[in-house]
Amino acid sequence: MVLNNNHKKSFFLTKHENLDYKDVDLLNKFTTDQGKILSRRSTGLTVKQQKNITKCIKQARVLALLPFLNKD
Repeated sequence: MVLNNNHKKSFFLTKHENLDYKDVDLLNKFTTDQGKILSRRSTGLTVKQQKNITKCIKQARVLALLPFLNKD
């Protein structure tokens, strides 16, 4: 019996990389073209990292650093 190991490693964030709501380039990697936040399954982040990314993205949206929706 062969089991598939579908665990993904976080390739976007390293242990030494700090999350900040002002780092718009990093936060854009975790949003879709429409401006939606990517799921944990597609990014390969841990639960703690995903919560921090979500919090930073929402804070950047409120401060108008990131758009709520992209209308391209």
